[in-house]
Formats: sequence, C-alpha cells, structure tokens
Amino acid sequence: MKSSEEWVKETRKFELLYPQDKISQRIKELGQEISHDYAERDPIIIGVLKGCVIFLADLIRNISIPVELEFISASSYNEHLRANDEVLMTGGPKVSISGRHILLVEGVVDSGQTVRAIIDRLRFLEPATIAVVTLLDKPGCRKVEVDIAYRGFETGNDFVIGFGLDAAQRYRNLPFIGRVIE
Repeated sequence: MKSSEEWVKETRKFELLYPQDKISQRIKELGQEISHDYAERDPIIIGVLKGCVIFLADLIRNISIPVELEFISASSYNEHLRANDEVLMTGGPKVSISGRHILLVEGVVDSGQTVRAIIDRLRFLEPATIAVVTLLDKPGCRKVEVDIAYRGFETGNDFVIGFGLDAAQRYRNLPFIGRVIE
C-alpha cells in the first residue's frame, strides 16, 4: 500500500490534512463513545451514501454493542464540486424506525442542508432520537444549523477528498483525507 506522502507526491492535486493513522485513532474513540452512550438503546445506524462508506465500515467495527445498519442516498453536490440548494434523496430505512434510536452517519457535514433534509424526512417515521455522526465537520460552510453529536474532526472550508469523500466521484479510495488544491 502507498503511504500518504507517496499519494500526495504522485498526484499533486491535493495536500494531506489527516493521515490514516490519525483517522483510525479518532474512529476508535468515536466507536467507544457511541458504545458507551448507546449501550442500552439498540440503535439503528443509517449511513448516507456514498461518502460515509469507508468511515462507516471502520466505525461499526469499533462499536462494541449490537447495531442495525441501513442506508440512504443523498447529495447536494453537482459535478462541479459546488453545493446546490436542492438535496436529492433515494432509498431509506427498510425497517421500522418508530421509537428507535437513530445514528445518522455522514462522511462530511458542510452546508448542513443534506443532513437537515434527511433528518426532516426521518422524523416523519417517528424515531425516538436522531443523532448525527460525521467524520468531518465544516461549520464555516453552514447554511442551516444542525447538531453534530459525534465528530471526527472539525476542519475549514476547503474541498476535501479521500477516505470515502470524492471529487466528481473520484478519490474515495484514498486512505487519508486531503485538501483539494484549486
């Protein structure tokens, strides 16, 4: 496997923000926090596709309590790396979430519009609680307020790639997070 430095040197389209070992350590800590906080709650984890996939896979392996797993697809980005005001959603939980505790897992929360739209949609299904878990939180990009219960890292307004996050559907496979250089 290539090191973070080898990837950066090879592509020269971004710079390293969070190396793989730092991400892994933080995900382990998040898993422990969630395991403690939800020990008696029987949570359902709903992953927001596609950006959550790598983060979610590592996160659930670090959660020591039983969880159920569902997915929803939602996006407010177009092919030009800019957020739209419209959120496109498909899918959603295939099981009843009424009265259940939901952990909504995102790769990155920036404008907040996508997370807010998903939460509004899920509330119609009457869950007991909904908490947001994100690998990256970009509060400087917020257009709508959202409460983040569990965050991996707080970062600036830069467009980021790697560890499931993409630029025009590319670079999700990078084992670290990098800032795109315009």
